[in-house]
Amino acid sequence: MRKQSGGQVFRITGARTGLAEDIRGRQRRYVISMSVRTVSVVLTAVLWNVERPVAIVTLVLGALLPYVAVVFANGGRGNVTSLPSTFISAPSRPALGAAPTDGSAESATEPTGSDREPRSPGPA
Repeated sequence: MRKQSGGQVFRITGARTGLAEDIRGRQRRYVISMSVRTVSVVLTAVLWNVERPVAIVTLVLGALLPYVAVVFANGGRGNVTSLPSTFISAPSRPALGAAPTDGSAESATEPTGSDREPRSPGPA
């Protein structure tokens, strides 16, 4: 099978998370927040006659958490903007120059004046 080389290269780090993974994460956050709500309601019942101010705080927490949990669970999939672009351009390859045809191939390989090694003066 021949590999096709297109003009675009796909970068997987820019892809969104899969739908199943997104739903699983939202369900996990919802269950955790509902567990915290259950604990706060139980604490409200236990602390009502013992420590009334703490019981009122847990009652408010237990009343507000369902709304917050539903809003976060139904938030939907957001686009991640901090990651690089999904598409990157293919690297360009510089073309090699054509060989000279006038027989000056030897002169092209000789060093130029700035590339030559300095000559030591011979005996005069």
